[in-house]
Amino acid sequence: MLLTVDVGNTNIHLGVFAGIGEHATLVRDWRIHTDPNLTADELALLFRGLLGSDIEQVTGVAALSTVPSLLRELRVMVPRYFGSGPHVLLEPGVRTGVPLLVDNPKEVGTDRVANSLAAHHVYGGPAIVVAFGTATVVDAVSVKGEFLGGAIAPGVNLAVEALSEHTVTVRRVELMPPRSVLGKNTVEALQSGILFGFAGQVDGLVERVRDTVPGFDGDDVTVVATGFLAPLMFDECRSLTAHHTYLTLEGLRLVHERSKQQGRGRGR
Repeated sequence: MLLTVDVGNTNIHLGVFAGIGEHATLVRDWRIHTDPNLTADELALLFRGLLGSDIEQVTGVAALSTVPSLLRELRVMVPRYFGSGPHVLLEPGVRTGVPLLVDNPKEVGTDRVANSLAAHHVYGGPAIVVAFGTATVVDAVSVKGEFLGGAIAPGVNLAVEALSEHTVTVRRVELMPPRSVLGKNTVEALQSGILFGFAGQVDGLVERVRDTVPGFDGDDVTVVATGFLAPLMFDECRSLTAHHTYLTLEGLRLVHERSKQQGRGRGR
């Protein structure tokens, strides 16, 4: 089995795939809160606790981290606790098959690369990936699978935290759709502004991509939502056409498959 690990700023998402190639299936997944101070040994303890007896069946690891401190710990943890692999730690310089058509490819978050790879594999192209996480990220993937760039905005939770921290009378509210866009009380007004406001932001960004980027104005464009807040936002955004909960993990699986194929090629 393949263990995939997506370390984000808010959550760590783990998944276990059984099978190989087109027959690979995600059989289990977990989300835990990200602590940037965790050590390699503490990460291994957490992962082993979640995997239980399944850890004996893990034959490879594919991981990424957008948190620099945990990326360093992953470099130590993976070989120490999971043997010689084959393992892949997705970071700048790792070949993914995704051309990065931007000014500085090393600046592109590896989660965005994994999402682009998976989106093109699952849906073909062109595709627009909307990742609802700590930040809300809208990325464009060409019909050839090229990463064309994107837009990054503060995420929903960041906005809620900022609003509650910098105002005296506004408190945090449960993120759920209100009865109406016109809130009849403070809680509903906040829910409307947050959910419908962010939905409008996403729809506006997607519309601009479709209007201004060549090749994205047709009916063949898939607009896929992913990220831990995607279930909350999917029904509120008119532009979204698909929801893939495990898009980043699928991208990691594909990177691992590519790495194994390259390894076999070098051996011949």
